[in-house]
Amino acid sequence: MRFLYSTLFYCLMPFILLRMQIRARRAPAYRQRLLERFGIFKGADQFQVNPAIWVHAVSVGETIAAVPVIEALLENYPQHRLIVTTTTPTGSERVQALFGDRVFHVYAPWDLPGAVQRFLRRIKPELLLLMETELWPNMLHYAKRADCQIVLANARLSARSARGYGRVRRLSNAMMRQLDSVACQSREDGDRFLALGLRPEKLTITGSIKFDLELSPDLRKQAHQLRASWRAGERSIVVAASTHPGEDEQILDAFKQVRRSIDDCVLVLVPRHPERFDAVYSLCVAQGWRVQRRSSGHSPGPGDDVIVGDTMGELLLLMSVATIAVIGGSLVEHGGHNVLEAAAWGVPVVTGPHMFNFGEISALLTDAGAMIKLSQATDLGSCLSRLLADSSRRQLMGDAGQRVVTNNRGARARLLTQIATRIKPGC
Repeated sequence: MRFLYSTLFYCLMPFILLRMQIRARRAPAYRQRLLERFGIFKGADQFQVNPAIWVHAVSVGETIAAVPVIEALLENYPQHRLIVTTTTPTGSERVQALFGDRVFHVYAPWDLPGAVQRFLRRIKPELLLLMETELWPNMLHYAKRADCQIVLANARLSARSARGYGRVRRLSNAMMRQLDSVACQSREDGDRFLALGLRPEKLTITGSIKFDLELSPDLRKQAHQLRASWRAGERSIVVAASTHPGEDEQILDAFKQVRRSIDDCVLVLVPRHPERFDAVYSLCVAQGWRVQRRSSGHSPGPGDDVIVGDTMGELLLLMSVATIAVIGGSLVEHGGHNVLEAAAWGVPVVTGPHMFNFGEISALLTDAGAMIKLSQATDLGSCLSRLLADSSRRQLMGDAGQRVVTNNRGARARLLTQIATRIKPGC
């Protein structure tokens, strides 16, 4: 089955390269460093003498979630060299900004037998730590053949994804056999992995490491300064985070409804992908809003309506000024994004109906009264208007969200315990 998969991957390579070039029209970084995706890169000589831990995080969300784990690995295993790979330019930018030369960073190889084997020969990892649900047949097969321990960390598997894996059951079963340990976010996620063929003794329910989010003193200081400059205590600010195509229009329509009753309200619209920054800015201007770019450095003035969040790595900071947070990826069928960055600041959360990628976390926040999950996206405007007019309810929701975050910490420590059992004694 893996042979057929690999053959198909090779056949699709011309189309994959064409897609990369098309994406590069809006995000030039997609045409850069292409050799890394074939397992060809410089600077791997150090791995001939130092044992290596390979951490793979697909993009920005997984990278941010991995930060406390990577920091702990750097502290606990100073004799190891950490390799951190991503697949997207935005994830790459975050790794380099957060860790600099403390880790070795390249793009992960495409899941071609030759590319994966070249990569593994260069870095010789003792442990492969995969963030969330990044399962690639050749990556797992050749890592295991190279005597590398494989841990799937902060694992989640939605019902829809499980159905997709179930359609290629032989391939899925083979991948489950390659995994040495799966640290799942919830029992429901774990049951889906078991149904795909994971052996029960390999499964641990650790909870989500996203609950271990730290609001550092430096970040809190920045947040205090930003709130003051944006007059966050005097006006309402709605932060719409990580939006996807098709959502910006819905959010702007909802904002029009809000402004009918609350005219001193600002919308912060943060697209998920940087190649959409210009398009979202143009959309807001075309609709007649007075728009600022976050990258301009200017604070919103009395006449400003919308701030386009066109900077990288600032979403957690921007959440600190929010009166209400709307989570993108949930108004369209993408599956939602991390709601805990808002909850950690004590910000009430509103999402659309599509939160299947964060089902357990969403249920915890909803049951605690910290989050409103709309049954239909068209209710967004009326929901925001009611919440903005009810400060008491917002306070209760914010307090409940912070309690949920506090009460569910500890997944990182449980994951690190799992990792420790996979590192060879004496290393």
